[in-house]
Amino acid sequence: MRGGHCLPSDARPENFRADEEPITVHIADSHDLIRVHGARVNNLADISVEIPKRRLTVFTGVSGSGKSSLVFGTIAAESQRMINETYSAFVQGFMPTTARPDVDVLDGLTTAIIVDQERIGANPRSTVGTVTDTGALLRILFSRLGQPHIGSPQAFSFNVASVSGAGAVTLQRGDRTVKERRAFSITGGMCPRCEGMGTVSDIDLTQLYDDSKSISEGAFTIPGWKSDSFWTVRVYAESGFVDPDKPIREFTKKELDNLLYREPTKVKIEGVNLTYEGLIPKIRKSFLSKDRESMQPHIRAFVDRAVTFTTCPECDGTRLTELARSSKIAGISIADASAMQISDLAEWVRGLAESASSGAGDSGVPATVMPLLDTLAHTLDSFVEIGLGYLSLDRPSGTLSGGEAQRTKMIRHLGSALTDVTYVFDEPTIGLHPHDIQRMNDLLLRLRDKGNTVLVVEHKPETIAIADHVVDLGPGAGSAGGMVCFEGTVEQLRAADTLTGRHLDDRATLKETVRKPTGALEIRGATANNLTGVDVDIPLGVLVAITGVAGSGKSSLVHSSIPAGAGVVSIDQGAIRGSRRSNPATYTGLLDPIRKAFAKANGVKPGLFSANSEGACPNCNGAGVVYLDLAIMAGVSAPCEVCEGKRFQVSVLEYTLGGRDISEVLAMSVSEAREFFGEGEARVPAAHKILQRLDDVGLGYLGLGQPLTTLSGGERQRLKLAVHMAEKGGIYVLDEPTTGLHLADVEHLLGLLDRLVDSGKSVIVVEHHQAVMAHADWIIDLGPGAGHDGGRIVFEGTPADLVAGRSTLTGKHLADYVGA
Repeated sequence: MRGGHCLPSDARPENFRADEEPITVHIADSHDLIRVHGARVNNLADISVEIPKRRLTVFTGVSGSGKSSLVFGTIAAESQRMINETYSAFVQGFMPTTARPDVDVLDGLTTAIIVDQERIGANPRSTVGTVTDTGALLRILFSRLGQPHIGSPQAFSFNVASVSGAGAVTLQRGDRTVKERRAFSITGGMCPRCEGMGTVSDIDLTQLYDDSKSISEGAFTIPGWKSDSFWTVRVYAESGFVDPDKPIREFTKKELDNLLYREPTKVKIEGVNLTYEGLIPKIRKSFLSKDRESMQPHIRAFVDRAVTFTTCPECDGTRLTELARSSKIAGISIADASAMQISDLAEWVRGLAESASSGAGDSGVPATVMPLLDTLAHTLDSFVEIGLGYLSLDRPSGTLSGGEAQRTKMIRHLGSALTDVTYVFDEPTIGLHPHDIQRMNDLLLRLRDKGNTVLVVEHKPETIAIADHVVDLGPGAGSAGGMVCFEGTVEQLRAADTLTGRHLDDRATLKETVRKPTGALEIRGATANNLTGVDVDIPLGVLVAITGVAGSGKSSLVHSSIPAGAGVVSIDQGAIRGSRRSNPATYTGLLDPIRKAFAKANGVKPGLFSANSEGACPNCNGAGVVYLDLAIMAGVSAPCEVCEGKRFQVSVLEYTLGGRDISEVLAMSVSEAREFFGEGEARVPAAHKILQRLDDVGLGYLGLGQPLTTLSGGERQRLKLAVHMAEKGGIYVLDEPTTGLHLADVEHLLGLLDRLVDSGKSVIVVEHHQAVMAHADWIIDLGPGAGHDGGRIVFEGTPADLVAGRSTLTGKHLADYVGA
């Protein structure tokens, strides 16, 4: 249906009243709409929509309905692409290339600033201070005011090492060649012991190899290091530095030193020049230079087994040299300032500014640094204003949650003088306590009131309520969505017969009876991060909600304090990583039993039924599409002419199971596949079990072969939940499972949690959503504030007791929510 509207056009509001006088406007003022016509990105069904400029527009709909495809994949993507095209071809060669979205008309676009939930750099050298440039301002401040003076700002940077050198240089002056001696010296702030990492590592050699075996016998136990691997193991075996046929425990001292510590050395193996390097430095480069959270699960498990991290004894974890720490302002070093809670650091900087404005006096702060102090104070105040005052500048950026990362990106835009730009937000209320949502709403309205267009993808009714305009997509998800079901005001949405309209005013009720615990998980003396020696007994056999404002210590309690060996299955907010070749079938392990079933039914090898292995179409290498690189222009992809996008060789598609070939199976939805593998000739119990879990978490509409890169945030969250449900453990810990879920989907999630508890599991949920709090059997509320103002248990008991007492912020908001 062209236009993709699931309600008639007369359901939209009229722009003008009939009795209004026509107003003459300048032609330049007539471009007050962003017009999208014929959008077909991902599951968008050829939709058309007009979005008012300089207004706050909220996009609603179930997870997977097409909100992100419209806002991010169409409007924001085209805006950024057109801006990139204004640069020269030379500059564009250094920029990422993006293809034009599949849309007929995109008109009225302005510069788009995207503030999404993508995690900020997982590099272990990246901190809150480095990603917001606040650390750079602090370094400049200490280079100007620090006593004793030790040098330029790089002398305070833990990413700059101190180096020096001297030697002769040859210069050509006229017809004479002159030799001169030159010397240079750079004073950096990097701790030489830990190289600016803050931690030092000790590697357990028993986890790297079995010393009773020789290299030829497969002594290495490092993931991916197979005995026949040319680029790794064979370099050691054929380098000549060690005897590959002798057990490692019998190596001479020199051989063991060569194996473990030898500096990079060029070697030639079978005519190929390769670099030989000792195991220890190679492991440090291959594994320890990466952020732990970004590793694949089996690599992370290996690192946890093989490597012990301890705080660097020389810098005490500050990452800085003793020289950098010796320079102070009013008794505070840059390491002390970076470790402060940002709200406290803002007060300290404000005190310096007051000293400078009053003429220095005894403080030694000259008035010339006032512009620097003002800028730094404004940035730090923005952290506090946006609800991140509990962070510190030395906090590794890889440890920030999706919501914290998004709010951190907002910092640089809060004081911007830009107007008439389009700000695009992806669920900015994620990770926010109801108490903090009003503050976020005020920030969104402030951006709008400066004359900007604000586009927000959101599920929370508190944020939907402040919208000037609402676009509701649906009616369902995946192929059942992608249409505009409603456009208009919030009040008109309430009266509209759409899924969002019907659920907008939903309010969960407190349970009349709660389950009785079957035991308790004891936590004693928890001090992780801001926890203040917390003692708590978490009831088992029930649904427990851990609540509190952002930064109160909830995640620290459940992820860092639960004793090891408690049989806990932890499901955090970590991003699902996967390429365009990854899909739900590969991510969940579903493809393995399917491939084996196809192989058994046809008497061939399972590898034939993998598009990434033997069965791949030779023309597109199993991608299904052929990519053409157009240099500075966006690459073009077209369906493979040989396999017609099916990804497999023609001969492979001749093999069937239950009358379907492998490409037809991957084209099925989860619900279709669950029925297909549940009975009859194609019955595969192992596959059916995985498909049942996917259906349980509300992903029945998802295609088995749909690339992971096309999944929304809510779909990825539930996909991860389905995978972890297969793990053996009696206690499930879920970190904000309502992330990305529509109001209607929250009901399904609560049903799933109930089924887990009723099956004998214990479920602990870190959550801000009031519906989950109201549905819990027991609530543990942390606070009363964030950072050093939190970290304490302020309430333990049933939701009814929390509401009746209204003694905490959570209690007050939950009472308002349930109408108590």
